[in-house]
This record gives sequence, structure tokens and C-alpha cells, in this order.
Amino acid sequence: MNDQNLIDVFLEMILTERAASINTLESYRRDLELFVEMTGCSLKGASSDDLKKYLSLLEKQDFAASTAARKLSCLRQFYKFLYAEGLRGDNPALDLDSPKTGRSLPKLLSEDEVSTLLDEASNKAEKSGHVNDLRLLALLELLYATGLRVSELVNLPLNAFRSGEPYIYVIGKGEKERLVPLSERALNAVQNYMTALKTAKDSSGKLKFADNKKWLFPSRGKSGHLTRQYFAKELKALGVEAGIMPNRLSPHVVRHAFATHLLSNGADLRAVQKMLGHADISTTQIYTHVLEERLKSLVQSKHPLAGK
Repeated sequence: MNDQNLIDVFLEMILTERAASINTLESYRRDLELFVEMTGCSLKGASSDDLKKYLSLLEKQDFAASTAARKLSCLRQFYKFLYAEGLRGDNPALDLDSPKTGRSLPKLLSEDEVSTLLDEASNKAEKSGHVNDLRLLALLELLYATGLRVSELVNLPLNAFRSGEPYIYVIGKGEKERLVPLSERALNAVQNYMTALKTAKDSSGKLKFADNKKWLFPSRGKSGHLTRQYFAKELKALGVEAGIMPNRLSPHVVRHAFATHLLSNGADLRAVQKMLGHADISTTQIYTHVLEERLKSLVQSKHPLAGK
């Protein structure tokens, strides 16, 4: 097999055994092809020294340590698969050390900043009544109320909402379904948007999405639904209007705000883990800095010997 064949076989395994998304598969393919491009080595015949050279090249070209670690993870999975399937007699990635990465905290928005953002979106939607403004409000209210991944949000089907139920059904990573509770204001925002969607017309006066039977946030694009990039662009523009710099705002930042604000107001870490769709509690533990601050405050204010 040549390198391209090996990549295809590996990606087929990732797809069938792990139910990986198209984005994940494309990312793995790019990482493997980048190795060949940067080193001039074939994947099939690469040695441990070749992989070390690759990591050194990534460092010299100023790739972030976290990015280099992710690319190394891809190579490790690739060579582990080849070795397990007998497609290589050794595993050159076995003894490689990962680039050291400091686990940085996500960018944070305060509760006041999120409130300002929501107020700006609400005022725009109320003033214009346009389906696009109602959609942006619904997206933002949903994101802050549920902490969904942006890919989960824009991919929500129409049947994610069941009549009279205060939660939504979400299909997350690995095709795992979870229930996420909804706030009343998020539910109202979505219902107002859906009402407007049914009557939205194009420039010729025809119903714009008359054929949409699948997506909550449909579009005329290739995917049939709103893209992550388009939502991120709209969100940044809204942030500017609300006085929040574009470099501080993204759908992922709002997801972090959801988790951080829940924990700072007393939510349980395990509950937040389930709502975020994290398979492992260790992924959610990046937010423990919030818990630590809350516990310090609790001890200082409630412990009988505090301050003595």
C-alpha cells in the first residue's frame, strides 16, 4: 500500500469504529499529509527520528505546543493502527514525548457582558422583527442556556424540540444522544424564531424555506443549514454593537461562559459535564478554578473560625 491507501484505510477505521465527524476525518487527513509535506518522508517508511524531526520543524515554524501535541496524537493513532493491523512491523511513535503544553483557561465573559450581549440581540430582534435577527437571538439564547458545541447548535434538527417539553434532544460526538434542559427565555426565543421562519419570504415573495423539513436553522447553502463560520461572524458583529471586542467573542467563548457561570452560582461539576457532553470529567475540570474560588469564599464567609 502507498501512503494515500494507508491514510484511507485508517480514516475508514476512524469513521466506522468511532463514528467520527467529517470535520475530524478531514483534520486527520490534513495532519498526515502535512507530515509528508514537511519532512519529505513517506508515512509508510517513517522512523522515530523522522517523527522527532517533524516535531522540531513544527516548533521552528512557531506552531503552538497544543497544535503540535494534537498532530502528534494523530500520528500515534495512525501508527498504532498500522501496527495492530500488521501493516507495519513496528510503531515509530511509541516512545515520543508530547510537546509540553500549559493548560490555559478559556477566554471569559462576565455575566454582565453576556446580559448586555443578549439585550442587544433582543432589542434588534424586537425592533426589526426580521427572521435573521430572530434567528441570531434564538442561537445566542440557546447557546448560553445549554452550552452546546457550535456544531451541535447549527446542526439541530427541527425535531430537537418536542412540544411542551422544557429541554432539547442533542446528538453529540460519537452519535451519542443527550437531553439538555432549556430556560423559558431560550424556549420563547426559539418559538418566536420558528414562527417567523414559517412565513419568511425571498425577494420574489415566495416562502424562503418552504421545502425545509429537516433543519432548525436552515440556509440556502450546500449543507442545508447555517454554518459555524456564518454564526461566528454574526456573533462577532453583534459583540461590536454591544461593546465587546471581536477577539474576545466566539461561540466557544459563550459555551465557556455557560459552564463558568453555572459553576460560580453553585452548579455541580458532574451536572455541567453532562450538559456540555464531555465523556470524561477530566475535560470539564478546566473549570475547577471557578469552584476553587467559590470554595475559598464559602470557607471565609461560613467557617466558624474564619478570620480568627
